[in-house]
Amino acid sequence: MKTLLNIIWLIFSGLWLFLGYLLAGVLLCITVIGIPFGIAAFRIGVYALWPFGYTTVERRDAGAPSCVGNVLWLILAGWWLALAHITTGIALCVTIIGIPFGIANFKLIPVSLFPLGREIVPTDRPFAAR
Repeated sequence: MKTLLNIIWLIFSGLWLFLGYLLAGVLLCITVIGIPFGIAAFRIGVYALWPFGYTTVERRDAGAPSCVGNVLWLILAGWWLALAHITTGIALCVTIIGIPFGIANFKLIPVSLFPLGREIVPTDRPFAAR
């Protein structure tokens, strides 16, 4: 079932969201300072490409640098990517079949706003990373 949901997701929103994260990652990797943010964009982009069967968990060892990085991320790329999730989610919620995918888009908004200090893990073992 996860595979079917991921294929439908890929067709209707995953590919476009992945391209947005890819663009953000490339732009952020242009400077040396932006490389950690670019890596985070690529990581979240792969998650946005194939999200069903995975979840995010908070890393307890992230600390204060992660918080500062999230503020910079929010200013540089986070709100653009969150806006893409909101737009795609609203467009998908227009149809009855698209409502679960729209809700999945809305669930990705916190990760797109604050990706640092989070880890993507399979849903069958969400506490294995801790």
